[in-house]
Amino acid sequence: MNLHKYQIFNTVVALGSLTKTALTLNLTQSAVSHAISSLESELGLTLLIRNRSGIRLTDSGERILKKIKELLQVNDQLLVEVDAIKGLETGTVTLGTFSSVSIQWLPQIMQQFQEQYPAIDIQLLDGNYDEIENWIIDGQADLGFVHLPVASTLQSITLYQDQMLCVLSAHHPLEAYDHIELEQLVQEPFIMPIAGCDTDVQAIWKQAHLQPSIKYRLEDDHAIMAMVKHGLGVSILPKMMLDSMYTHDLCLRPLAGEHYRTIGIAATSFTNLSPAAQKFSECIQSALQIKAIR
Repeated sequence: MNLHKYQIFNTVVALGSLTKTALTLNLTQSAVSHAISSLESELGLTLLIRNRSGIRLTDSGERILKKIKELLQVNDQLLVEVDAIKGLETGTVTLGTFSSVSIQWLPQIMQQFQEQYPAIDIQLLDGNYDEIENWIIDGQADLGFVHLPVASTLQSITLYQDQMLCVLSAHHPLEAYDHIELEQLVQEPFIMPIAGCDTDVQAIWKQAHLQPSIKYRLEDDHAIMAMVKHGLGVSILPKMMLDSMYTHDLCLRPLAGEHYRTIGIAATSFTNLSPAAQKFSECIQSALQIKAIR
């Protein structure tokens, strides 16, 4: 089947003239006439009546015109998809990420994506919430994992609600409680995480109209855990982060009221992402939907 003939036929019907069709498609009038005759011969149908007054569709032409239009439309969609696939074969996607996501989610997501699109390079920028947002806004990252809500200049998609847990040393007096009230922590020496989930932790205290007795401020999660383990204070950290660490010598308890941090992905515009970045965004969402179902 020669779709070029169908395109010529569709144009002839639209313009109502072989001459206008020839000019529009940069063909000779003879070539247009030959294409129509060849198509009619191929289908075994007379599609057009040509006379001095112009051209008109036969009954057969009327009936087949709709299907020809649908065929050409499907062909256009096919070509668009082929172009998109070609655009995905190579390229680079730059992703902003933070530690707990990098440990818990990224290996599986990237493995799945690289199996589908092995020629696409994924570059990772590891940072905190503010850095990731700025990288996206400045164009250094195509998209990134973020803490929601984000700046109004960004678009975001919610992915996951990560529970915040109280971290105590083993055999701490509060170990006997199933849930920890913030009031119970006010007098405890508190280790405040910084340059990471400090935004989440501070929001919890602010919402309760309470002030922690901050003893230490640390950026490294492992250092926080080590200090808690040695009885130097208590802390609050996300469950996802704790799941990636050795917590055998620690006591983890949920906070009363069930506090969460909301993790999402953000971009300046999801509709304007490169084809590769768009597919990577879809891969992230698909992987985490499957995780949620399980």
